[in-house]
Amino acid sequence: MCGIAGLMALEGGSPDQAAVARMVDALAHRGPDGRGAYNAQDVAFAHNRLSIIDLITGDQPFDDEAGAALIVNGEIYNYIELRARHPELNFTTKSDCETPLRLYPGEGLDVAGSLRGMYALALHDRRENSLMLARDPFGIKPLYYVEAASGLAFASEPQALIAGGFARADNLSERGLRELLSMQFTTGRDTVYRDIKRLLPGETIQVRAGRIVERRRVSAFSMTAAPAFQNEDHALAALDTALMDSVEVHQRSDVPYGMFLSGGIDSSALLSAMARLNERPVRAFTAGFSEGAVHDERAHARAVANAAGAEHIEVEFAEQDFLSLLPRVAAALDDPVADYATLPTYKLGQVVSAEGLKVVLCGEGGDELFAGYGRYRSATRPWWRGGAKAMRARSVLERLDLLREAPHGWRDGIAAAEHLLRATKLTPLQQVQAVDCAEWLPNDLLIKLDRCLMAHSVEGRTPLLDPAVAEIAFALPDDLKVRGRTGKWLLRKWLDEKMPAARAFEPKRGFTVPVGEWINRHGAKLGTMVAAQPGVAQMCPPERVRSVFTQAGKHQHFAAWILLFFALWHHIHILGHAPEGDVFDCLAA
Repeated sequence: MCGIAGLMALEGGSPDQAAVARMVDALAHRGPDGRGAYNAQDVAFAHNRLSIIDLITGDQPFDDEAGAALIVNGEIYNYIELRARHPELNFTTKSDCETPLRLYPGEGLDVAGSLRGMYALALHDRRENSLMLARDPFGIKPLYYVEAASGLAFASEPQALIAGGFARADNLSERGLRELLSMQFTTGRDTVYRDIKRLLPGETIQVRAGRIVERRRVSAFSMTAAPAFQNEDHALAALDTALMDSVEVHQRSDVPYGMFLSGGIDSSALLSAMARLNERPVRAFTAGFSEGAVHDERAHARAVANAAGAEHIEVEFAEQDFLSLLPRVAAALDDPVADYATLPTYKLGQVVSAEGLKVVLCGEGGDELFAGYGRYRSATRPWWRGGAKAMRARSVLERLDLLREAPHGWRDGIAAAEHLLRATKLTPLQQVQAVDCAEWLPNDLLIKLDRCLMAHSVEGRTPLLDPAVAEIAFALPDDLKVRGRTGKWLLRKWLDEKMPAARAFEPKRGFTVPVGEWINRHGAKLGTMVAAQPGVAQMCPPERVRSVFTQAGKHQHFAAWILLFFALWHHIHILGHAPEGDVFDCLAA
């Protein structure tokens, strides 16, 4: 895993190498093992390396010396198979990331279609003087860009583009702010920063003379090649093949790796597959909460780990962790995500790094691919039985009348995705899944994973978000995903057979962090401090903010969490304060 940044100057001008250097300096946490730079014609880019595969000869940029240079953030898992398929190509390293450079002369802008992995890449073709940027189909790895007055600049994180002088932190999008406060993330190409855009999942763009001239996009799901299952046993066998293949290639690494184990279906399935493939015990990390009324998953995770013969490392997350780590979590999330699951993810990354690991396998994507959420079960029911309701139909801040103005348009991004999918032949369940995979997954869950782990120079890999697994999962008939009140039916059945100790058919508890209880213990003080923050005061009347921090109730606690996170995020990223001390110290600065 790495950090990449670069610039193609406008109209053949000279790229500002100092600005590129500032960007890559801002990404140092993403790759502490090495740095490389490239400058030719009107393009300059740079790379910070986290060494995972080919520790000796895998430094970037790669240059074929015939007219192209490449930098990559990510992993190409099928590099061994692609090298075997193309013996005519002249590979000069053992790196997985060299693969796109060698395939590019024959495949051009379609090169990403051959890649199986998580990646964001930039390739400069000196023969045509064009720049190609590409991102993996699920959007596991991030890539942002700005079409600035000096040309097109790109980077792995928005804060690098701001550090390079290509965008201003305080030039915020009103629509983006409404969307963030209403949904806890932002959708589509637009970010909360007015000038900074995301490359979409699966998108490839071509840039000439500092401006985008072509866009192409591939979907994570290949419905045309979807398999037809003869029966449930056939589907189960296909799932087993896909899961084992995906976990095997996701374990390709020249450094030690571990995994995150919540005790839920997804991570337990992941551990089951890893245990079958590894001779040594798998190192499994679990976060838990001794305080409060939320479910602590450690006991069940411990039983699953014991059944798999894993080495189990339990990580306590307490109220003091919440107060001390939240400013640093907010600092890591320059593309803001108000998801309380960022908290244990950040601490797990901290512990994994301290244990000397650079790679962890994670279960992200299982709910979206195999239909684990309650709203998916609702989608399979007719309207007269409570089904077919719009997702995220109402904002909690709107519900509690906390905003100065009604947040018009906050749902436009999700609504646009829903509208496009209604014209397809997908079932209502598949449509809801596809919306989540297009928006919620890349713009919330995967940003959370990327930033909270890369803050500690740790790479998170997601075997469930693999083309082989996705093809099986999305093609499953609805009744192999949802039966009655049970979601993820086929995945549960697979896990039940492979690891009975996981108790796969027990009701899903979900993952909850007791942030409401922790905030409530300091409600009066926090409410006063949050209400006084300029970013919050601009959006919400201070007296209502103070009130919600001292009230009981699920909606009130959730609203208080959103406002607290936003206050810290705005304080750090927009006002420029350092994330020093605990929550109280930071807000008082």
